[in-house]
Amino acid sequence: MTEQNKDQEKTERATPKKREKAREKGQVAKSREVASVAVLLACLAFFWFGSHAILEKMMALTRWLFTQSGEFKVDCNNIQHLSISLVYKSFAMLFPLLMAAFSMALLVNYVQVGFVFSAESVQPKLSKIDPVKGFQKLFSIRSLVELAKNIFKISIVGFVAYITIKGEAENFIPLPDQSVWGILICIGGVAFKIISRVCLALIILAVLDYIYQKWEFEKDLKMSKQEVKDELKRTEGDPIIRARIKRLQRDAARKRMMASVPGADVVITNPTHLAVALRYDQASAFAPKVVAKGAGFIAENIKDIARKNNVPIIDNKPLARVLYKKVEVDEIIPANLYRAVAEVLAFVYSMKNGRVVE
Repeated sequence: MTEQNKDQEKTERATPKKREKAREKGQVAKSREVASVAVLLACLAFFWFGSHAILEKMMALTRWLFTQSGEFKVDCNNIQHLSISLVYKSFAMLFPLLMAAFSMALLVNYVQVGFVFSAESVQPKLSKIDPVKGFQKLFSIRSLVELAKNIFKISIVGFVAYITIKGEAENFIPLPDQSVWGILICIGGVAFKIISRVCLALIILAVLDYIYQKWEFEKDLKMSKQEVKDELKRTEGDPIIRARIKRLQRDAARKRMMASVPGADVVITNPTHLAVALRYDQASAFAPKVVAKGAGFIAENIKDIARKNNVPIIDNKPLARVLYKKVEVDEIIPANLYRAVAEVLAFVYSMKNGRVVE
């Protein structure tokens, strides 16, 4: 059966069960390009609004480093202390930027796939270091697409950088006469232009990559018709067994319904195709209740049981049709039928010298 499933063409959409299993394994439709460009945009926005503060902190850190280097006597203990302080101050300076990038990465991945935690995807497997499978993956369609994306990104970055620097070449000539602050402003402006233009191109790439990843994920999840049938059997049981259970349940319900006919007050018929048995128990219900109903063969059985138990059978075609269509077994009749049913019951109760039996 497994070999047949492999040979069958996978044309059916994945079932919810298979999607759930794939998600448990960490297999989701996710584009790395979307996350990359989102992080790049977050960093770009951070530098746009906070570049001046970061530059001030960098200059303050540089002044502190030179000051401390001149005051300290160079030995192993002092160098270690100076290095630790430098790392700490550098991390404190870059922490807001790192948090912005980290938060954006989490947000974008959550928007794409929601919260997914899978230990199975990080478990060591020998198949991951199989050279044959590794060689096959190297020349797979996925690898070719990734190669094409990387070439495209490198080309875009190089082209945009070249065009931008070429357009700003005239502004580089007077830089030797500018102050350090002016040079930094000029270089930062050019760098910002390059990154912003690259981001626009990468956004287009990210959208296309997300569409491709979604399409490839759906294609990989597709199932053959036999796989769908097998999964249906595993989740809901064999269709033959389920049909037999339903048939037994219907038979049991029909038997219970037939057992209620002898206690009915009246059976209303149409008169050949339908039969509805009513019972009015003033102690337990405020209106008559349908205790049995049926069409064709079941209707004949209801009438036979009613005859054997001296339950009156009244022919009322319109009322029988309405009761059969609108009221289920063990349900109280609706208010709009009170009058019609009351007339039938009044006729039955008025017979003092015995019941009228068909």
